[in-house]
Amino acid sequence: MSAGIYWLASYPKSGNTWLRSFIFALQNQSTTDVTTIDINQLHTGAIASSRSWLSHGLGVELGLHSAEQIESYRSDAYRFIHSQLTEPAYHKIHDANHLCASVGHLCSPDACAGALYVARNPFDVAISFANHMGVSLDKSIGMMGTSDFALLADNKKYRPQVRQHMGSWSDHVTSWIDCDLPILVVRYEDMLNNSLVCFTQVSQFLHLSDDENSVKKAIAMCHFDKLKKQENMHGFKERPVKSKAFFRKGIVGDWQNTLSLSQVDRLITDHGAVMQRLGYLDDNMQITPLCYPTNI
Repeated sequence: MSAGIYWLASYPKSGNTWLRSFIFALQNQSTTDVTTIDINQLHTGAIASSRSWLSHGLGVELGLHSAEQIESYRSDAYRFIHSQLTEPAYHKIHDANHLCASVGHLCSPDACAGALYVARNPFDVAISFANHMGVSLDKSIGMMGTSDFALLADNKKYRPQVRQHMGSWSDHVTSWIDCDLPILVVRYEDMLNNSLVCFTQVSQFLHLSDDENSVKKAIAMCHFDKLKKQENMHGFKERPVKSKAFFRKGIVGDWQNTLSLSQVDRLITDHGAVMQRLGYLDDNMQITPLCYPTNI
């Protein structure tokens, strides 16, 4: 078993919460008739941008420090936390694994045991991200194509989370899948359409139980409909204020009924090369069946 930090990385609205729900379900199974999980108790780890977690790792309060200063400290915080761990730990991150001034990549090889990156078709990401941010589709697509885009970029102090550099969607993907870390890349579409195989790979990479019965039970415990029903009944503490719901549809191919042809063309123009690498476009830049709904 490899001890240390395993980053659960993704661009927002690509399946990170589902992934964490699966991990929590797998870690908290019992012989009792447990059929679901509590979405407001997903104790799988911290988020990398947590101000309090970074303060703990650095041993210093960050309230008076600028976003640039904090960013330069973050690798040191992760390095210290990683060095103290005696077993695997699973922490969420939405930042790109970008180069920080004078300190190398945000998440360096000596500050983690590996990374699991969840990718999703940017056609569907654009729709969910617009809902998440409370903006129009065109604004969402523009954010995804902006190389210096960041979350919480206004530099307000004392927020629970610090600024997160995203870059464009393509920048974000390549910053992780081309980094010098042990990495497993999974696609949201495979998580949905080939769940047992995909989540078994996830379990093996993260050194979790990978026997078929345990994986099947965990998948069932965090089925999208169950998570959405819980949010409808009890709310979800991770839902942004501007978003009507965190769990929206959770499907593949919603873009067909939502995006205009010009919006599809813009996303292909901005991200075609990376979409090809991930199998969303073929060698002729044509949309592949992976992007369309399938019977499951």
